[in-house]
Amino acid sequence: MTPPGLETERLTLRGHRALDFDECLAMWSDPEVTRFIGGRPCTREEVWSKLLRYVGHWTVVGFGYWVIREKASGRYVGETGFADFKRDMEPSVEDAPEIGWALASWAHGRGLATEAVRAVAAWGDAHFGTRRTVCCIHPQNVASLRVAEKAGYRELTRTTYRGEPTILFERWPR
Repeated sequence: MTPPGLETERLTLRGHRALDFDECLAMWSDPEVTRFIGGRPCTREEVWSKLLRYVGHWTVVGFGYWVIREKASGRYVGETGFADFKRDMEPSVEDAPEIGWALASWAHGRGLATEAVRAVAAWGDAHFGTRRTVCCIHPQNVASLRVAEKAGYRELTRTTYRGEPTILFERWPR
């Protein structure tokens, strides 16, 4: 499946391409971005694997991640979308698409994550029918906790993932 383009007031969202690699690498190698997502900057190899995984999701499961760009400037903002990461965690989330997002540090605090995540959640409502979607957020990631709440996600449980605390949220279609 080819990722559909999405548009918001300030943003455009499209599927990942190889030409996005350098901008993805810049974001994922920023300690501020990865502080609550893995806890350390990603290597070139890890970012390349992420990009391939994002592209592959669309082909294998019919959903995936989008690159977020600012309309006015064309500047790379970050990425958001749904995935099936086959996470080894309890409770299992394999029955539900998992939404996630990461933004370049220059874009933090401007409402861009909320704008993008709301657009992707609306796409999910139309695409997944009556299925719930989930997200996992580190309890200290206050900004992402706010984004999840604004997009309609509600806390389901507190658990751990890879030895770190995480909060599992769920959202049912509107």
